[in-house]
Amino acid sequence: MITFILILAFLCPFSFVLGLLPLQSEYRPTLQGLGYETGIKKTKRRKRSIFKAIAVFNKPLCTGVLRDRIAKDLGMAHVNLAVEEFFLLKEIAIAFLLIFTYPMMQPDMMLFWLFMCIGVGYMLPEYWLKGKIKNVKGVILKELPDAVDLLGLCVNAGLDFMLALKWVVEKSPPSVMVNELNVLLQEINVGKTRKDALKALAKKYDLPDLSTFSRTLVQADKMGTSVSEALTMLSEDMREARYRRGEQMAMKAPMKLLIPLLFFIFPVVGVLVAGPIFLQFMENNPMEQLTRR
Repeated sequence: MITFILILAFLCPFSFVLGLLPLQSEYRPTLQGLGYETGIKKTKRRKRSIFKAIAVFNKPLCTGVLRDRIAKDLGMAHVNLAVEEFFLLKEIAIAFLLIFTYPMMQPDMMLFWLFMCIGVGYMLPEYWLKGKIKNVKGVILKELPDAVDLLGLCVNAGLDFMLALKWVVEKSPPSVMVNELNVLLQEINVGKTRKDALKALAKKYDLPDLSTFSRTLVQADKMGTSVSEALTMLSEDMREARYRRGEQMAMKAPMKLLIPLLFFIFPVVGVLVAGPIFLQFMENNPMEQLTRR
């Protein structure tokens, strides 16, 4: 049982560290179409194709509402995996835990360990995916005011909304928010109305700031008001909201520092202060001197 607790104690920070990994690497053009693909990329593509071929058997398991929910989460987390492949990750995690905990399984506790491994292995990829989604939402909240500022500057310079959106997507460095604006631009270009594309963007992440951004542009388009004024007011409100979130995080910092202070810093200070006194007391015990007298 102690070994299993230690395994869980290791997996918790491990999954936390996985959630802090970079969301995506910078996109750079490759020479795959010219026949100069490296051996490492060929190996990765071969492994990915094998992974996909095995994941096909999970297709009957992921249907209906479950498939829609996982597909939405994978899209929000910007994870390049199919739903079947994500299920295969769950199965690999379950198999790994079963193999790892098999030596400590007792015959009378076999059923308990089996259900425990299935539950933990099934939920580990879910927690990892939730962490990725949380990071993506945090990045969007951080980058959205800057994107709105750029759109407002472009509109004030004389561009319409579509040209301003295209300019921001082409000139900005790759990021999560720029990627979502690029998707928005492509959806409008292929025939989707601006109203439906903005509503789909707000519905995808379900963030208050993103919903406000979508609703403001939809109302400006519907009522015929100036888009530049709407973007200026929206930028000010978003920056104020980000400032309030920063104040809220700063107020939570002392409470978060209390746990490491109590469990890691105070014991060390206590050992440094009381340790020499205790050693001196053990070497020259005044009680023994009193008893001798």
